[in-house]
Amino acid sequence: MTARDPDEDLILAVDGGASKTDVWVLRTDGSVVGSARGDGSNHQLSGMDGAMDALGATIDAALVDAGATVGVGAGAGGTARPAARTGVFCMAGLDLPADEERLVEAIGSREWVVTASVVNDTLAVLRAGALAGWGVGVVCGSGLNCVGVGPDGSVVRFPSLGELSGDLAAGGSWLGVRALGLALRSRDGRGGPTVLAEVVPAHFGLDDPEAVLSAVYTGSLAYGRLFELARVCVDAAASGDEVASGAVGFLAGEVVAMVTAAAQRLGVVDDEVEVVLGGGLFDRRHPGFADRIESVVREEVPRAVFRLLDAAPVLGSALLALDASGASDEAKERLRATAR
Repeated sequence: MTARDPDEDLILAVDGGASKTDVWVLRTDGSVVGSARGDGSNHQLSGMDGAMDALGATIDAALVDAGATVGVGAGAGGTARPAARTGVFCMAGLDLPADEERLVEAIGSREWVVTASVVNDTLAVLRAGALAGWGVGVVCGSGLNCVGVGPDGSVVRFPSLGELSGDLAAGGSWLGVRALGLALRSRDGRGGPTVLAEVVPAHFGLDDPEAVLSAVYTGSLAYGRLFELARVCVDAAASGDEVASGAVGFLAGEVVAMVTAAAQRLGVVDDEVEVVLGGGLFDRRHPGFADRIESVVREEVPRAVFRLLDAAPVLGSALLALDASGASDEAKERLRATAR
C-alpha cells in the first residue's frame, strides 16, 4: 500500500443496489481503468456495517483491477489513504433525510475518497439515460422508486418505503410474493385458474405452491428468492394468463402513478420530457411491461419520450462524477461510448 496523496485524476463511481454493487474507476478524460461487481449494499437489507463491508470489498476489487494500490484495504476498516479525490455513490435505500445523514457519515468514515457525493440510485438511472440531463427516472427491480429532475434542476422524489409510504406495489419483490400468493389461491379455491400454480413451483424444482410456501416458512428456501418469481409472473402474463396479467398490470399502474406524479410536480406534463426506465423488469426480454406503462403515461404526458436504459446504471454514477469534476463533453461521450 503506497502512502501518498490520492490520484487527482482518479474518480470512483458507485451504483449500490439491493442485489449487487457496481464500481467503476475512471479518469477525468472519461476512460474507465477498472471495474468490479460485488454483493448488494443496501443498508436497509443488510445493516450499515454489512452494506459498507460489501461496498468496500467491491471498491477494493475495482482498485486492484485499475492497478491502484493506495486506498486498498480501507473497505475492511484500515487506515489507507483515499484512492481518489472524488467519488459519487448512488445508493439504494437512501430514501429519507435520516438515510442520507447515516450514509454520508458511514461512507465518509471509510475514507475511500476525499470528497464523496451520496445520492439515491434513481439519479444514476436518470443521468445514464436522459440525453437532456433532466427528466423522470424509474427503477423497477427488486424494489420500485422514481425521481424527477426539472430543466431548472429542481428535484422531486418519493420515500419508497413500501406500504409505510403508501406504495401499493413495491417492485419485483412485491410481484414475486404476489405470484406465489396467486398460485396458492388458485389451488385452494380462493382464486381463479392460473398457470402460476404450475410455473411457480417448477421454477424452484418443487411439486406444488404449498411446497414453496413450506420451504420459505421453514427457511430451506430464502425469502429473498421469491423476487425471482417476478420474471415468472411477467412471462406468464405475456403468454396470456389473465391472473398473472392482473398482477403485472397492477405494478405497471404503480409505475404510471409515480411517473405522472413526478411530471406534474415538476410542471412538465406538456413538455417533451424524457422518461428513463431502468431495473430488471425493464429488460429487453419483457418489452410488454414497459409498453403498458408507456401507453398509459402518454395519456397524461403526451410528449413523453421513453428510453429503456441499455447500460449499467453505474454509467450514470460515472457521468455525475464527471459533471462534478468539470469534465469536458468529449470525456462524457468517451465514457458513453465505452458503456455502449
